[in-house]
Amino acid sequence: MSDTPFGFGLPPEEPEDGDEGKKKDQQSGGGQGPANPFGFGDLPGAGGFGGPGADNPLAAMFGSLNPTDLGAAFQQLGQMLSYEGGPVNWDMAKQIARQTVAQGAPDGTKDASVGPAERKAVEEAVRLADLWLDDVTSLPSGSASAVAWSRAEWVEATLPAWQELVDPVAERVGAAMGDVLPEEMQAMAGPLIGMMRSMGGAMFGTQIGQAVGVLAGEVVGSTDIGLPLGPAGKAALLPANVEAFGKDLSVPQEEVRLYLALREAAHQRLFAHVPWLRSHLFGAVDGYARGIKVDTAKLEDVVGQFDPQNPEQLQDALQQGMFQPEDTPEQKAALARLETALALVEGWVDAVVHAAAKPRLSSADALRETLRRRRATGGPAEQTFATLIGLELRPRRLRDASRLWASLTDARGVDGRDGLWAHPDMLPTATDLDDPDGFVHREQLDFSELDKMLGEAAGGSHGKPDLRKKDDDVKGDDTEGDDAE
Repeated sequence: MSDTPFGFGLPPEEPEDGDEGKKKDQQSGGGQGPANPFGFGDLPGAGGFGGPGADNPLAAMFGSLNPTDLGAAFQQLGQMLSYEGGPVNWDMAKQIARQTVAQGAPDGTKDASVGPAERKAVEEAVRLADLWLDDVTSLPSGSASAVAWSRAEWVEATLPAWQELVDPVAERVGAAMGDVLPEEMQAMAGPLIGMMRSMGGAMFGTQIGQAVGVLAGEVVGSTDIGLPLGPAGKAALLPANVEAFGKDLSVPQEEVRLYLALREAAHQRLFAHVPWLRSHLFGAVDGYARGIKVDTAKLEDVVGQFDPQNPEQLQDALQQGMFQPEDTPEQKAALARLETALALVEGWVDAVVHAAAKPRLSSADALRETLRRRRATGGPAEQTFATLIGLELRPRRLRDASRLWASLTDARGVDGRDGLWAHPDMLPTATDLDDPDGFVHREQLDFSELDKMLGEAAGGSHGKPDLRKKDDDVKGDDTEGDDAE
């Protein structure tokens, strides 16, 4: 599991793209060569990153400038960073992601356009997967279409979701960069903060583009991290990555493709027919990200002590972590809500897919265990997300949740199990995962009777029914982290 935070250097495993980024910066007129990736080395009077004022990154850059030189510095920075937008330069992110994809995956495979035979194979696998799922879930198909993507197409299709997930924490880092201004610069902080945000946008764009580009070489569909990254209603597989995934499993390629199609189609059903689920998950990510504080002291030290002759030092220092979760009840509740929701989503998919595949695929058990380990130990998608926002997007209790959903199927049937997705308050809580039998056999509330009693109360009945006990019986004693959004 990588602990690399969302820093300002490129991941060390892809130095080639970093070189390309430096060349691009030089061509735009703002770079000073590979010795200084941020382009501040030639500012008049700056003294370099390790010079006077190195205890503060802004003082190191601008501490000895007089007003005339400061204006020239602003002009030079403006030429280098003309971006004016949100906290992340997403145009740069897309460009670098596409460049990274073009370089090939870590296993040496290159991206290529998907041919007609591969598209047909994916369409047939998804179609068959939906037929099998009809027997094991009451949720209808959520796949209006089945698509086979190249890695570059995956990048294009998922960037809007990455933007929604990453922008909140990028805003916090941008604000933190302004917070490290030396006191003597506060009077002119307005334009300087704007310039720092532009620089932050470029750095974030570079890092996101690199991470998403690497991830495109490893994911097999649009729901690998348990969140819907692609367009609604499109069940997507990446044929090249599906082939690489099954290469060393001693399982026929057709079975690998079909099993992964089952997982993709099951995710699509859940997100299509549980309308509150997407906002619940994204809202929990947003709530957690907004509770993160940036270690500005570390930011000052890392940039202030940067040695232009040793650019790798910056990446090594940032690997120690720059994000600190707020130790507040709200932050803990957001994390608990997110982890529980992810476990319930992945556990439901795991249970449903196993029920559909077990009678039909001889390799069902082996594929199930492989994917469980990939998710539980932090697969490439989870690691990338941890890199982007400092959050491990991992269903830590996947096996517990899968067992609970399977027990619910036995006790209440498919309809009774899937009916719990009607509202977030009806779902099992983290406490219920500790005592699945207690939740499974807990007395169920008769909602028709509840509607009748509520109608009587709204009609002016003086004897209002006491629903608290029944309601507590349904939710359990501890619903922290699973409240409705």
